[in-house]
Amino acid sequence: MAEEVLARSGLYFDDLNKIRVIDPESARQGQELNDECKDFLSKLSDFHKITEEFIQRVSTVSHVVEKEKMKAIGARNLLQSIAKQREAQQQQLQALIAERKMQLERLQVQYESLLREEAEQNDFIEQFMLQK
Repeated sequence: MAEEVLARSGLYFDDLNKIRVIDPESARQGQELNDECKDFLSKLSDFHKITEEFIQRVSTVSHVVEKEKMKAIGARNLLQSIAKQREAQQQQLQALIAERKMQLERLQVQYESLLREEAEQNDFIEQFMLQK
């Protein structure tokens, strides 16, 4: 009965028989809420650590990927440059071949002309010798 009178005035006894201002059920729920908050904060802290580590790893991977991307771009540019150089060299060689073919043709015509002239001179020499 004394407990009821004290309960009406907002005073309660706990398990250790100490006087409390909050009823035991509210105190228990408050303690449970406090424990759950501590557990939530611990999990939130763990989550924060995991996300920071994840972000750091993703950042590292992105740097590696960017570096490899730049290497690939450089290699592609080098290959394109080499291809253009080969194409230019091929054009130079084709021009040289055309030039040499023209020179060959000119020399063949000159050779044939010289052969004809030699033949004419030999004929002239033979006729000159026959006249003597």
